[in-house]
Amino acid sequence: MRIYIIGITILIIAILANAIIVRVGLKSWYDFIELLTNVGTNAFSKISLLDYLWLFVGYPFALGFGYWMGNQLYKLFS
Repeated sequence: MRIYIIGITILIIAILANAIIVRVGLKSWYDFIELLTNVGTNAFSKISLLDYLWLFVGYPFALGFGYWMGNQLYKLFS
């Protein structure tokens, strides 16, 4: 049950993070993978520093936060 609660929490955080990022105008992983598919390794030169920071720092942090939240919820209700 613990893994399920953590997984659901990570999923919710990921969905919210992607929705916010799309509104802000940064690239999501979906956008980046599509860009890689269309232009190959040139995709790395077509994204901004903010996109890099979001994809490789912000998004993993958000998912880690989702794990932490899920674990706290599990502890709270178990």
